[in-house]
Amino acid sequence: MADQSPFEAMNAAEAGAARPGGGPSARDLEAVYDIPVQVSAVLGRATMQVSQLLKLGRGAVVELDRKLGEAVDIYVNNRLVARGEVVMVDENRLGVTMTEIVKADRQG
Repeated sequence: MADQSPFEAMNAAEAGAARPGGGPSARDLEAVYDIPVQVSAVLGRATMQVSQLLKLGRGAVVELDRKLGEAVDIYVNNRLVARGEVVMVDENRLGVTMTEIVKADRQG
């Protein structure tokens, strides 16, 4: 299972394909389909002192550790599972399109 991401496992199950080694079928996974998960897209991170944080006000800019155009990290239940790009869904909403699935052994 370490060679297959959660998304790949679910996609294979939804298609009714058996996983190598006799893994779970679509029917086996039906019990987990309704379990809610938290999905987060992290644009970047910043570290600052509390005194700097308290000085922030409306319009303040916090510099992140990412460059413009660099992929965002996608977490499911606080576990890094993919990287992607920010996309506009409609005039008022943003989304993330996955461009890379992160294998378990690459997570830090």
